[in-house]
Amino acid sequence: RDHVDNVVNAAVQNAANAATFSAKFGNLLRAAVRLAAEYHDLGKLDDANQTVLQHNSGKMLNHVDAGVAALLEGRPDSVKLVAAIAIYAHHIGLPEIVAQSPPARARESMFRDDGDVPDGIPLRDHTNRFLNEYLRRHRESVSTLPSVDDQSVRLLSPPMVLRFALSCLVDADHSDTARHYRDPAVDKAGPLLEPARRLSRLDHYVAELGRNRDDARSQLRAAVYRQCRDAACEAGLWECDSPVGSGKTTAIMAHLLNAATSKGLRRVFVVLPFTNIIDQSVDVYRRALILDNETPEQVVVAHHHKAEFDDANDPSSRLYSLLWHAPVVVTTAVQFFETLAARRPASIRKFHQLAGSAIFIDEAHAALPVHLWPQAWKWLYELQEHWNCHIVLGSGSLNRFWQLTDFVDPTVTIPALVAEPIRDSSSEHERSRVRFVSHATSLDLNGIVNFIRQVDGPRLLIVNTVQSAAAIARHLVDVCGAGAVEHLSTSLTPNDRQATLERVKGRLRHPSDDGWTLVATSCVEAGVDISFRNGIRERCSLTSILQLSGRVNRSNEYGQGDVWDVQLHHDHLLRPHPAFEASSRILGELFAEGKVSPEFCTEALRREITQEGMPKKKNAIDIAERTADFPTVEKLFRVIDSETITAIVDRKIIERLEAYESVSTSELQAGSVQIWHTKEQQFGLERLDRVRGYEDLRKWNLSYDSFLGYMAGVLPLIDGGHAGFII
Repeated sequence: RDHVDNVVNAAVQNAANAATFSAKFGNLLRAAVRLAAEYHDLGKLDDANQTVLQHNSGKMLNHVDAGVAALLEGRPDSVKLVAAIAIYAHHIGLPEIVAQSPPARARESMFRDDGDVPDGIPLRDHTNRFLNEYLRRHRESVSTLPSVDDQSVRLLSPPMVLRFALSCLVDADHSDTARHYRDPAVDKAGPLLEPARRLSRLDHYVAELGRNRDDARSQLRAAVYRQCRDAACEAGLWECDSPVGSGKTTAIMAHLLNAATSKGLRRVFVVLPFTNIIDQSVDVYRRALILDNETPEQVVVAHHHKAEFDDANDPSSRLYSLLWHAPVVVTTAVQFFETLAARRPASIRKFHQLAGSAIFIDEAHAALPVHLWPQAWKWLYELQEHWNCHIVLGSGSLNRFWQLTDFVDPTVTIPALVAEPIRDSSSEHERSRVRFVSHATSLDLNGIVNFIRQVDGPRLLIVNTVQSAAAIARHLVDVCGAGAVEHLSTSLTPNDRQATLERVKGRLRHPSDDGWTLVATSCVEAGVDISFRNGIRERCSLTSILQLSGRVNRSNEYGQGDVWDVQLHHDHLLRPHPAFEASSRILGELFAEGKVSPEFCTEALRREITQEGMPKKKNAIDIAERTADFPTVEKLFRVIDSETITAIVDRKIIERLEAYESVSTSELQAGSVQIWHTKEQQFGLERLDRVRGYEDLRKWNLSYDSFLGYMAGVLPLIDGGHAGFII
């Protein structure tokens, strides 16, 4: 009784908070969640289940089936149907709805369990036999519950409504379970957004940054801030193509807070493509948005797989992050968009927090693979249309995919945050800041190293594969010495990547330290606050070379920087990336036509789709979503669609695991790398089979160091194989 009472109260509150922002679906959500919360555990009143619960031993019968049966008797309305589906899914996740509905199944068996019970009777028949008794006991137990509003609704429920309903129920259910086990975090409410007060605080922060600065770049930043801050907020979808160094981080936050004030929004999301740029954004927002007597870690949180929580004595800090309770959530595109596609209880639990949010998709060009944008756009459009979300898509190299029929049909136009005169001024400034140059011939390993040495440093080289980066970095050390090279890629553990990035930033602060090169992959291409004299990019795509330009001469501190486009002569060490074949070819065309600038990003995308076609997965996701086939949507909508294996390189962690000591998830991630599953045998990865619970992990037995990462062990294998022997 206590559990049902607690879940009803919490779920109803969750639904009320979300429903406030939906004129069309709010009443349906409130009523459905109220019913689902009351009946979600009805089957626990079975005698067999009561015995298990009282003695804390034995196997429970499926306690979900009874609630579904109670709500689907007769011809249920939309409220009861949504409630029944939420009950059915609150442990196993949202199903394939069509497969559960007539004519696929008889009406009386929809969302029911046909499995057997110990006496050999199908569970559905067992439930039907005792359902009236369950309901009698239920009425006795929960007679003090508030009455259910009599809201019979005949309204077709899109998949997003089902996700909201399940999220409201699961969050309440899981929270009460955590409370039962005395988790203190669940009872702590997060701070309020208070957008007007935070906007005032942000205004003061930006004004202090600009004090005593009157150069052209500072004037541009001030103009961009004013434009974004004071833009009208009536539209729900906006674009912002503000270039590098124009203060986009604070300017768009000002716009979101202004929108939140005018629309009564409750939360701000900042969505970034890579984990390594989250912490710098969180740091800025914590300095700019915190009010007096607030705990920064509870106001602005980072939600990504390696997030640390500074206040170890306050477990609610973790809750604010993982469950999106904080007023400002900075998260990755993986976390954000895969939550939109989620169906499983643990993943969808935080979904209801999205209603009534201001959302900034930063570096939108890199947020998703192209074939996922058509469905992602539909979700974003639905959030702003029916759940009062205010959304900005931003990038210094913005692909306006909503203007292409392959993505959005019919195409749409959305307003720009930055007015055309300021954008023109920004473009003129960009032309004086960097120039784009293409090298005429392809370069082998010796050729690229010799070319690098001719370019003034400090210089940044970005290549398309981890192996190419490691091979070039190693060769540069042989030619120029260890002090002349830094190396950064996913061949390094998160710990070593962070240490390398901090060392790079430290070196860039010393102008006299200029004779060195950072060799990297695209992990530093977008959003990282670093500035080199010159940049070199292996040919990849227009957006990639534009993003590299954002890491070159950011504040005109070098006068003008060169951004070189080079082609590598691929061999056993310098490897091509097959995914960039089309975009590389198109970039060559654009160089020949003199069209290497941000205004041609949409044209580059159009050519790529014309020449290559949209991946077939686009249509499969669209069909699955329209038919509410939740398992297929979740399976196909993968932001990082790669089959990799986690390989532990930290020997101390391996020793602790093999000694059956506890190792936290964050420790595992910090001391591991991701390896393509196809390389498991070639690299001799060893399973941790004898360590129970860690069967999916592997041990890295080759060399590893903090400079080349796991490529320190791989490159010698490649050398030996190419020479005709392997040791």
